Amino acid sequence: MHVEGLLRNKGAEVVTVEGSTTVADALQTMATRRVGALVVSADGSAVDGIVSERDVVWGLADRGAGLLGETVATIMTRDVVTCGMATTVDQLSTMMTEGRMRHVPVVVDGALAGIVSIGDVVKDRLRELEAETQSLHEYISHGR
Repeated sequence: MHVEGLLRNKGAEVVTVEGSTTVADALQTMATRRVGALVVSADGSAVDGIVSERDVVWGLADRGAGLLGETVATIMTRDVVTCGMATTVDQLSTMMTEGRMRHVPVVVDGALAGIVSIGDVVKDRLRELEAETQSLHEYISHGR
């Protein structure tokens, strides 16, 4: 499967915030929207950065509670790894594992088109394994 299929199954909505958003407001958005990362974008299309729960935890450990009043631009990852619709789930899995990333924005023609999480990759792999298991059971049971 390709990223395009993942987005078809889960939807292409991406929650974005501007770099000037406070960390506290970003956390509130993550909690309300039940997401683990926000794409930082001034216009909702270009990827300026990404901020995750992990970034906040590391920032709090480093700078203390005062971080909550700072902007997400101070803690976001600026060099964002992205993928395209034609990226395979296997390629994505390798990227995420090697880069220790849990979220990867999907970009098409320079514009944000979705976001995939490690959970999306795991769900797809489980779906594949279940289909393979079902095929093997049918083959063993019915000889076809």
